[in-house]
Amino acid sequence: MYNDSALRVSEPPSPSLPKNARLPINRCNLPAVILGSLRFQQHPAALELDGVAELHVDLFRHLDATADLCQRAEIFQAYMRGHFSLDDLKQAGLQKRHAKSRAKADYLRMMRGWLFDADGREGAVLKGFIESRFGLLARYHKGSLSDFHSEAYHRYTYERCKGLYNTNALEAQLDLLYSFCQYELRRRFPKRSHLTVFRGINRLEDHEVIERLSRTEAVVLLNNLNSFSSHRDRADEFGDYILTAQIPLSKIFFFQDLLPGMLRGEGEYVVIGGVYQVSIDLL
Repeated sequence: MYNDSALRVSEPPSPSLPKNARLPINRCNLPAVILGSLRFQQHPAALELDGVAELHVDLFRHLDATADLCQRAEIFQAYMRGHFSLDDLKQAGLQKRHAKSRAKADYLRMMRGWLFDADGREGAVLKGFIESRFGLLARYHKGSLSDFHSEAYHRYTYERCKGLYNTNALEAQLDLLYSFCQYELRRRFPKRSHLTVFRGINRLEDHEVIERLSRTEAVVLLNNLNSFSSHRDRADEFGDYILTAQIPLSKIFFFQDLLPGMLRGEGEYVVIGGVYQVSIDLL
């Protein structure tokens, strides 16, 4: 767990990640002020969630011995079913009166819900997870979340809590999902640090622009979780402008080909937010 209030080195006078966009504590090996900064985009490092590798050492040892990526995905999903009793929720402690409404509230349901509507209940749970683990506050959910007293913020916290209620260690499932994603990215791209991705938007002003560098370059503060596409021709279907960003592999939470049958057709990458330098192109 990292608490940036306990840092011995004083914080830079003008951090690129605003204070109102981060928490002073997280459950990661780097504080939010670093992992959410522009410098991190330029010079990324590995991100590790507290205790995941140690707790699930047998899973990753098994994955190390498996060369085929499809088999690794099968091993991961079988491990998730076994470790969290996803096929026998009664054994996991699910109460009968909640069985119908909460039985499918697992990591797969969260990602499918994100694909359908990033501002839905599953989206609120995932944004809340990023807050808890990485210390990056959500900036948007059906409206701006900059005012903690606003109706939009109260709705977001309600949906987040309701989405987590009576679930089966859901955030622990998401811990493993992110860690498996990072494991796969290291196996598949051992010599790469970044991935070029695209996002279609209608107006740059709808995003939090920290600095406009030129007509085609800007530094922006992204929401704490975002969808991008690896296919530019897919991204241009979602707006009049294209944002192009170099995303550190360590800030990819999930991607289309990680698990079979999940996110199809858009080359989708679910990206952890913070401050990024992006290119802006008019279609």
